[in-house]
Amino acid sequence: MDYEFFIARRYLTARRKQAFISVITFISILGITIGVMALVIAIALITGFQGDVQDKILGSTSHIMVSDISREGLKDYHPLLSKIKDLKGVISASPVALDTVLLSGPYKSSGAMLKGVDFDLEREHSLWLQELERGDLPDPESKRDGILLGREIAADIGAGVGDVVTILTSSFRLSPIGPIPKRKRFIVSGVFTTGFYEFDSSTALISLESAQSFFGSEGRISFIQVRIDDIFEAPKIGDQISDIIPPVAFVTTWMELNKSLFSALKLEKNIMFFTITLIVLVAALNIIATLILMVMEKTRDIGILIAMGATSQNIRKIFFLQGTMIGVFGTVIGVMLGLVWCWLANTFELIKVPVDIYQITYVPFHINIVDLMTIVGITLAISLLSTLFPSHRASKVDPAIALKYE
Repeated sequence: MDYEFFIARRYLTARRKQAFISVITFISILGITIGVMALVIAIALITGFQGDVQDKILGSTSHIMVSDISREGLKDYHPLLSKIKDLKGVISASPVALDTVLLSGPYKSSGAMLKGVDFDLEREHSLWLQELERGDLPDPESKRDGILLGREIAADIGAGVGDVVTILTSSFRLSPIGPIPKRKRFIVSGVFTTGFYEFDSSTALISLESAQSFFGSEGRISFIQVRIDDIFEAPKIGDQISDIIPPVAFVTTWMELNKSLFSALKLEKNIMFFTITLIVLVAALNIIATLILMVMEKTRDIGILIAMGATSQNIRKIFFLQGTMIGVFGTVIGVMLGLVWCWLANTFELIKVPVDIYQITYVPFHINIVDLMTIVGITLAISLLSTLFPSHRASKVDPAIALKYE
């Protein structure tokens, strides 16, 4: 063990006549601990919230959407589906027919988005379709077309599995009394939940063939939804899709659809990181004060060490190591306390939020290893920088003056 480290450790752990300096040292460690703990919790909260909302949104919608500019629907889409599926990084590409409808149940009516999908394709990549909350997927052999309802909209209109609901579209058909809205009855075969409140409270699903027939759009679809392996490759794959689609179609990525939401979350994360880092800076000032007071108290010891042959570099190293140990202790304890809090918050769901606003029932805490290493790195860097001035001052002590009255 180097004697510099031995002396630095003794200065921190040994009892001193100046109890005030011990208190300042404790406050310095406590300040670093609180700052690091707050940073870990805050960044884990934002990361967890952003990740959970992102998973909920992308679990129920497409990563990339290919739509028709004219809004009349894409025709002859089967060759286009094959080309998109052949692109590297694409997991699936499925057709969707979509329209806004009025959904009438046993209790009341509600506006809804009626989606016609290929259930065989969707079920392969949608866990919420594989594990329905109640019931089963619509049976193509059934005498009456089946429909899946989101949990929230099913509760809102008072419909359950086996009930019959009536759907009215915005399009009209001619009758002896004039144009009337198209309407059709469906039997509720199942109820799904994605965890994304907005989707579950406004969406109903039927088979693609039923939707095309009901909407009067045989041979056409509203858009193609594409799922990819790496969601952050969406812009790149979107550009590749743009090269193979006809001029009447355009591409939209999930980043463009939810740009404002995720931009706000990213900005909030950066601001919170900067703000709470100020706590660590304040704690670093305590380290500077502690070391300066230590230098004043140990002036005689410094003089003796220099008289015995210690160099200015050795003296500087002693106080540098002392400040470093304060920073390391505070950082380690802060990280441990932050991780424990995050575990408790996730296990017991401590922070509840309104599901209709935030799309989730509680705030999850997610620890990103890169964020954690950044917090540790910045904290240690601030702690090390705070030792430079006090250690430099200690190295400039004149031994003759320090030992003049000894």
